[in-house]
Amino acid sequence: MVWEIVIGLEVHVQLNTHTKAFCSCKTTYGAPPNTQTCPVCLGYPGSLPVLNKEVVRSAVKAGLATHCSLRKVSGFARKNYFYPDLPKGYQISQYDDPICYNGHITIKTDDGEKKIGLTRIHMEEDAGKSMHSSNGTLVDLNRCGIPLLEIVSEPDIRSPKEAYEYLTTLKQIIRYTGISDCNMEEGSLRCDANLSVMPEGSREFGIRTELKNMNSFRGVEKALTYEAARQIEILDKGGKIVQETLLWNEQTQKAESMRSKEESHDYRYFPEPDLVDVVLDEAFIREIELEMPELPEIKLKRFINQYGLSEEDSLVLISEKEIADYFESAAQGFPDVTLMNHWIRGEILRIIKEKQISITDCPVNPDKLRELLTYLMKKTITPQTAKSVLDNMSETGESARTIIEAKGLTAISSGEELETLIQTILIENPDEVVKYRGGKIQLFGFFMGQVMKATKGRADQSAVRTILQTYLDGK
Repeated sequence: MVWEIVIGLEVHVQLNTHTKAFCSCKTTYGAPPNTQTCPVCLGYPGSLPVLNKEVVRSAVKAGLATHCSLRKVSGFARKNYFYPDLPKGYQISQYDDPICYNGHITIKTDDGEKKIGLTRIHMEEDAGKSMHSSNGTLVDLNRCGIPLLEIVSEPDIRSPKEAYEYLTTLKQIIRYTGISDCNMEEGSLRCDANLSVMPEGSREFGIRTELKNMNSFRGVEKALTYEAARQIEILDKGGKIVQETLLWNEQTQKAESMRSKEESHDYRYFPEPDLVDVVLDEAFIREIELEMPELPEIKLKRFINQYGLSEEDSLVLISEKEIADYFESAAQGFPDVTLMNHWIRGEILRIIKEKQISITDCPVNPDKLRELLTYLMKKTITPQTAKSVLDNMSETGESARTIIEAKGLTAISSGEELETLIQTILIENPDEVVKYRGGKIQLFGFFMGQVMKATKGRADQSAVRTILQTYLDGK
C-alpha cells in the first residue's frame, strides 16, 4: 500500500521582551539559577498577574506577518498539569479564543510554492527547566513566566522536507519582525511535531504521535523521517499505531516512548480568573502595522526587480534581515550592484562564518566595503590585492585606503614598467619561451604566474596578458 504522511507542527517562540509575561522579573538568558523569580511567576497564594503589553504587541506582529486574522477580544485560560518545574501547577495560556487565527505562510517545494495554513497563534507563559544528572534532578525556575507564542500549523505538511522548509521560513519571518532571536540553542525556538500516515488519497487521518526534544531543524527532519518509516512498517505488518508522545534521541537516532498523548480535556482548561480579556482596538493595530518591516517575500521580489539580481542571489541576501540591510547600505550609490553582491555573498559571508559573528558585528562595515570596491572598480588595485586588503581590514578594522597606502599596494598597470618586468622574466626562462613557441601554449599560465609573483599580485592581469601575448608571439 502507498502511504501519505501528514504532519502538523507546534512551534514555541520565546519573545525577547525585557520582562516576563505577567510580572516584572527579568528575562536575561544565562542568569544564575532561580535569581529571576518572584511570588507572581512562582504562583504564591495571593499574588496577581499583570499582562505585559509588549507580549500583545509581539503577538499582533506575528499575526500580521503570517496573514492571520486578529481576534478583537481574546482571553486567557489555565492549563492544568503537574510537573516539578511548574510551581503553580498550571500555565497561563489561551484556549478557545487565541489572539491570532486562520493564517498561512508560503514555502518553496520541488513542485513550486505551497501554502501551509496556521490554525492559531496564542500567547502563553513558559515553565521552568529541569536539569537531570546521575545525582538527581535540579530545577531552575528562571524561565517560569517568560512569554511565548505558540504557533500551530494545520496538518498541511506532507513530508519531512516540507517540515524543514516550513520551519526555516517561519523562523525567517519571525526574526524579520524582531520579536525573537529564534535561537534554538538557547531555547528561544522549540518545535513539537505531530505525525500520522494514511492510505494515499484518503481523507481520514491516521492515529498520530507527537515528537519532542528536537534541537535543530535538521533534527526535526530526521526525527520525522524515522517516525514515518516506523509507522508505515507497523501498518504494513497489520499492526496499530498507539497515540503517544515520543522523545527523539539524538545519540541513537531513534524515537523513544515518553507517555500516552494528552488530549485537551486532560489539561482541564478553565478561564483565568485573575486576568481580564485582551481587547484590540483599531488604533493599536494600526500603530503596529506602521511598525512592521518589509517581510521576506516582499523583499525578495523587490531585490529581483530593483537591483536586477537573480532569485538565487536575492534569496541569499534576504535570508537574514541584517544581511539584506548590509547589502542595501553598501549598494547605495555604488554603480556596480552585481560586483557588490558578489563580494558580499562570497567574501563578507565567508568572514562572518569564519569569525562566527553576526554581519552587524563585521569589522568591515558597508561604508568600508564600498570604499574597497571603488578602488577595485577604478583598477587602483587588482582583485587579488582587494581580497588581501579585505582580510587585513577584517582583522584590523582599518580602512582600505589606510592599508593600501601603508603597504604600497597600488596596482601596476603602467605599460613601460610591466614591459621591462616581462622582458626580464622571459630572458630568465628561455627554455619555457622556446617550448611555448613550439606549441606548448599552456605555459602561458606559467608566465602569468611569474609576473604576478614578481609584483606580489599588484599587476593588472589584463595588461599583463596583452603584453605577454605580444612578446611571446614575437610581435
